[in-house]
Amino acid sequence: MQDEDVSDRRSETLGDEIFDRILDLIYSCELEPGMVVNESALATRFGVSRGPVREAIRRLQGIQLVSREAFMRARVVSLSPQAILELFQMREALEGYACRLATLHMTDEAIDKLISDLETAHALGPQADKTHFDFHERIVRASGNSRIVDSLCGDLYHLLRIYRRISGAVPERKEHAFTEHWQILRAVKARDAALAESLMRSHVERAGRQVLAQVPETRHPGAGGAER
Repeated sequence: MQDEDVSDRRSETLGDEIFDRILDLIYSCELEPGMVVNESALATRFGVSRGPVREAIRRLQGIQLVSREAFMRARVVSLSPQAILELFQMREALEGYACRLATLHMTDEAIDKLISDLETAHALGPQADKTHFDFHERIVRASGNSRIVDSLCGDLYHLLRIYRRISGAVPERKEHAFTEHWQILRAVKARDAALAESLMRSHVERAGRQVLAQVPETRHPGAGGAER
């Protein structure tokens, strides 16, 4: 019985590891929206059987990062321009208000820590990904509104992160984003809730326009039944 428990724990640990590794491939856009998620190729790459990979793909379907229709291969979800627009409109409204609340609720120490972490992430450049610093998640959680946190930091967070990464893939946009983050934090530190909300809404709206400019109607001509 003890041996079975150890085996189950190892299986769960391996499953979590494979899930995280595929998630990283999606976040980095090595597996782009619309691309096939090939079980066999991933199993070979990770040096495991197809079982843990298949389970990881099922979990990714559960959080709506992977789509699979009957008789079709699994693909990274690919949103239509209209769906992307609606996603960023929702972000603009919710993150804008979250920023207003964060301005009112964050302590001076928390604000200074966020400023420090933002500057550190910027100085690290591409290496910042390894620190898992997420400016938007920090602002949302600082709002103290559990409904907004659940909406933006739950399962939807993964989909939001993919399209945020696409908007930040252009080098000049990355620099602009840092400047905009810094301006938002200046407003937060000044306790100007209206300005902080306005700056966040403008920041998200610009990011949405950047994504729409980069995502054509059909990213992968052979996408078949995947959402386009």
